[in-house]
Amino acid sequence: MLEMLHIENIAIIERSEIAFTRGFNALTGETGAGKSIVIDSMSAVLGQRTSRDLIRTGADKAFVSAWFSHVPASLCEDLGITPDEDGNLMLQREIHADGKNVCRVGSRPVTVSQLRQLGSRLVNIHGQHDGQQLLDEEQHLTYLDRYGKTANAFSAYTDKYNALTEVRRQMAALQMDEAEKARRMDTLQYQIAELERAKLKEGEEEVLESRRNLLRNGEKFISAVSGCDYCLSGSDDSDGVLSLLRRAQEAISTVRNLDETFAALYERLQEAYSEVYDIADTVSDQRANFDFSPNELDEVEGRLDLLYRLKKKYGATVEDMLAYLDKCRTELDQICYAGDTLERLKKEESKAEKAVMEAARALSEERKTAATALETLVLEELRQLDMAKIRFCVEFTDHAPDATGMDGVRFLMSANVGEELKPINKIASGGELARIMLALKNVLSEQDMVATLVFDEVDTGVSGRAAQKVAEKMARIAGSKQVLCVTHLPQLAAMADTHFSVEKGEREGRTYTNVEELPRQRRREELARLTGGAHVSDTMLQGAEELLLQAETFKKNLSAKA
Repeated sequence: MLEMLHIENIAIIERSEIAFTRGFNALTGETGAGKSIVIDSMSAVLGQRTSRDLIRTGADKAFVSAWFSHVPASLCEDLGITPDEDGNLMLQREIHADGKNVCRVGSRPVTVSQLRQLGSRLVNIHGQHDGQQLLDEEQHLTYLDRYGKTANAFSAYTDKYNALTEVRRQMAALQMDEAEKARRMDTLQYQIAELERAKLKEGEEEVLESRRNLLRNGEKFISAVSGCDYCLSGSDDSDGVLSLLRRAQEAISTVRNLDETFAALYERLQEAYSEVYDIADTVSDQRANFDFSPNELDEVEGRLDLLYRLKKKYGATVEDMLAYLDKCRTELDQICYAGDTLERLKKEESKAEKAVMEAARALSEERKTAATALETLVLEELRQLDMAKIRFCVEFTDHAPDATGMDGVRFLMSANVGEELKPINKIASGGELARIMLALKNVLSEQDMVATLVFDEVDTGVSGRAAQKVAEKMARIAGSKQVLCVTHLPQLAAMADTHFSVEKGEREGRTYTNVEELPRQRRREELARLTGGAHVSDTMLQGAEELLLQAETFKKNLSAKA
């Protein structure tokens, strides 16, 4: 659970540290006091997308840290992250004015993506606009799949569907009219013939360029090599270096056995002679290679010019052109034998379609089983939210298999007795949407290991008796999970186990936000303010006290039943 949230230089919060507790935590305050900034800070440290505009004016960076306790090691071991021996985990994020982010888990640096993966397993944040997602029927299938944990069946279906899509893509590539087929075959045959006439060889361009360089500078090379050969090997009229080295070695050999110094000199001369001999041999070979005809340079230039023209059409290198030639041959074969290939692909398509339908039916069965259970659980949740007469169901329609399967799914409801079931986006009021979303979120949260749920003004549009039922639902959820709730409703704030006040003030010409935990007396005053505004009367204070007493009694009875 979330034990501590530390915030520095986020919007109008210069510095704040909030120690949350088990159970139900409520945050209240005037509009604009900074309640949503607390949630934005929490989102930031959980790796959600954020903006450097959040940085407090005048600061060069913002910082948020969150300390979690009782974190199971299994929750994050696949990310290479391990809580300490007591199950504690510290998340940190720095947001710099230049857009740089520095994220850490414990003392270990992590990426924003890793922080987001971990954060999604620790906390679920439900915003005040989540209810609007219920109006988007495309989201309904996502909710159902999440509840039904259909990932394995969906993955199996996706594999089969992708295989069918690939077969159909290959078939479409082969299906063309006769005129287009003839044009394409003429083009391919011309390109293949042109490339085959060129008799391309891998690496030949580099060899030709090297030879051209040699031929263009033939006189310089011949002069240099001949001069070197003369110096090393000599001629009929004079000795070269090799002969002189041999004579020097013979001169030293007469005394090499008389003194170690001369023996060493003899060995060095022997090594020098061997090295120079190898060099002379190489130079002699190079001189022999300079036997070329006067027309060879023109031939090399002509070949390189041909390669240049072909490269402009078929590829940047000889290797690319050879690869293009193979591709053309393959395509031409496919067109020539398109009829046979299409027959084979049609058989594969038939098998793939059957496999897709089988996988789609299996996925659909899982979804329908999950839908029955989801309807029961959501209706039970709605009953607890003072919507006992509402009807809710998951409607299925079939369609041709696509990337999502063969099921069209939408949620239907009837808010009043005698009214037929209709799409939620047609009949649900704002308060009903909020409660349906709360019911759905609670059902979904029971399917995962997330220990902390955050509700950011999800009670919008709820009032009166419905507000009391929402408060009681929050208390029930808080029996198994930590709940953090930003609210304007006194019923919810009264039900909280821990109540925080978010207040805005001014100091030295700057705006500041302060978050503090309220003792019971201050809670009465805050509840009275939520009920009646700025002018708090004794009657309002008495009503606030009654709300607190009712909440305490409800939670006591709830604990006794547990």
